[in-house]
Amino acid sequence: MRPYERFFDFANDFRDPYSRDRDRVIHCSSFRRLEYKTQVFLNHEGDYFRTRLTHSLEVSQIARTLSRMLGVNETLSEVIALSHDLGHTPFGHIGGDELDKMLKADGHPMGFEHNFQSFRVLTKLEKRYQDFDGLNLTFATLEGVLKHSYPYKKDFLRDLDDIFKLDKHPSLEAMIVDHADEIAYTSHDIDDGIKYKLITFDDLKESKMYEMVDDMVHQEGISKEDRLYRHRFVAALIKLLVEDFISNSSKNVNIYKQNEPISSTLDAILPLPVGFSPEISTELKKLKKILFKKLYRHQKIAQKMYAGKQCIKGLYRAFSEDIGLLPSRQKELFEQRSKHRVIADYIASMTDRYAMKTYHDIYGLSL
Repeated sequence: MRPYERFFDFANDFRDPYSRDRDRVIHCSSFRRLEYKTQVFLNHEGDYFRTRLTHSLEVSQIARTLSRMLGVNETLSEVIALSHDLGHTPFGHIGGDELDKMLKADGHPMGFEHNFQSFRVLTKLEKRYQDFDGLNLTFATLEGVLKHSYPYKKDFLRDLDDIFKLDKHPSLEAMIVDHADEIAYTSHDIDDGIKYKLITFDDLKESKMYEMVDDMVHQEGISKEDRLYRHRFVAALIKLLVEDFISNSSKNVNIYKQNEPISSTLDAILPLPVGFSPEISTELKKLKKILFKKLYRHQKIAQKMYAGKQCIKGLYRAFSEDIGLLPSRQKELFEQRSKHRVIADYIASMTDRYAMKTYHDIYGLSL
């Protein structure tokens, strides 16, 4: 039995191990809170925009399709996808960046890193069993969440190096999830950005991929003036990326399946056994650069993210200065972890709206 794998009562459970993992993740409180955590647009901006929860579901759907077509374990890919963002803070990546800075300033060299935080949620922070912490998930699921598709060599993870082989790639399923994540956020950020009128399709014309997708939509008989164009564009973009990924990865996956047990750690060699074709990979990078410049740095997004950053900083400062502001359960955890780590874990677990409410309750101000 590998570390982090505890006894399973197979005789009284009709589910396979990865289905059991999936069910435990879906029913945990950290997964439910993803509904009110920022993806790009703050949760209260409108009902249409993606949240961490809807993003995770979209990644899961794409990962399952890719895994099914490539003949690897679909359920393992699904649970990794559903779990991969559990460690994210409120207000997207900027919240994690702020916690990282503040923890390091307070003498915690490991800081805050969302992949590792997702791993900690699954193995330590969720409490569902009397005798141990965590959700009692399989090794393959935890490895996939921790490492994603690239070697995850971090100085603060030395204690886990022997267990998870951090200088090696994870399973094929984990690498598939990493690319499904890229497909999902690229496509839905375009959808949300255009819906919110922060970018236009004309902004995307610098990328050849726009022309490829536009041609696919026109073949359906839909023009840019059609109200369905945005929906069909996003669907066509996903189709293009999914089909290219499958076509470019099939041969290498078959080779690896013949030489390596499915769901095992792979040697950290380049090129990766799965991925997009060189042409699509290049054009996707160009498209993402456009989104970074035109969407993620847009003034309206920057203003909301700045407000979120101030909320995170304010909460961390207040809890650090006066632990009486913390719930009793958090203060009890000081016996197990350092004060600042407990505070960071508590803030990271918050939804956007709860973080803003707590900030208002403490400071008497609205963000």
